[in-house]
Amino acid sequence: MPLKAFKTMNSLQEIQVTGKKDTRSGFGDGIVEAARKNSEIVALTADLAGSLKLQQFIKEFPDRFFQCGIAEANMMSIAAGLTIGGKIPFTTTFANFSTGRVYDQIRQSIAYSGKNVKICASHAGLTLGEDGATHQILEDIGMMKMLPGMTVIVPCDYAQTKAATLAVADYKGPVYLRFGRPVWPIFTSEVPFEIGKAQVFSEGSDVSVFACGHLVWKAIEAAKILQEKGISVDLINIHTIKPIDEDAVIRSINKTRCAVTAEEHNIIGGLGDSIAQIAGRNMPVPIEWIGTNDTFGESGTPDQLLEKYGLTAEHIVQAVEKVISRKK
Repeated sequence: MPLKAFKTMNSLQEIQVTGKKDTRSGFGDGIVEAARKNSEIVALTADLAGSLKLQQFIKEFPDRFFQCGIAEANMMSIAAGLTIGGKIPFTTTFANFSTGRVYDQIRQSIAYSGKNVKICASHAGLTLGEDGATHQILEDIGMMKMLPGMTVIVPCDYAQTKAATLAVADYKGPVYLRFGRPVWPIFTSEVPFEIGKAQVFSEGSDVSVFACGHLVWKAIEAAKILQEKGISVDLINIHTIKPIDEDAVIRSINKTRCAVTAEEHNIIGGLGDSIAQIAGRNMPVPIEWIGTNDTFGESGTPDQLLEKYGLTAEHIVQAVEKVISRKK
């Protein structure tokens, strides 16, 4: 497959941190910019306008904002109805409430009928932190990608979340957009974003590392450590979990013949499962998974939790060394 089909950086050295900001702010800035361009865009929230960074949207477009209160199921049904009149609704709440609490409404009223609803979910994964297991959903990617016709996007930093928000505004059909709470390095400011097209952050020959969301940065840190050890990493940001860029995955594993996946999600049902399915159909290779292992989270700081559950650069390095030994 020609490289022009997806975006590539020449080396890890080209990846520059331009600041730090939470990914949810990327959504907040993105929806304002999208709404300025398209008067059909409306925002709905379930009593979490501040947490989803909707203050500027409400200020500029008060008549296009709907406060639904703590009634997420109603919010999803309202959003589905708004599409019938040509509106492009963006629903906003925490990821747990965006999926687990309202799965039936999403399945029946949005996915089944292909409604043009953008389900925008903040505070996903372990990095939600101190709120604990009841809020740290680690199953949502799997839940949403299994819905027929649902597009699933997990951007990795502020800049990419903003770009993804603008992209889904123009995209026809239901979308699940997952982002987070903590301040995180910004490193994709100059990287073009396209739904369904992977981004190659470094070309390598020894191992393929596929990551999404906050774990992309951890994978970059790991790749730099591995480079110093003489291990060449094909590092790929799979920001669109569905439809996944199968050609990019196949091209990479054909070259390296082994893979590591990294995600802030249960290894059951997430990005890793998608990569394994592609490999199984096309080029079976050894794979190691970085993610939570069939468990709920707990209360703690983001860094404490990422360390405890094995979602750090060091754990990715260990997984790479293990999978390469399996390849031999």
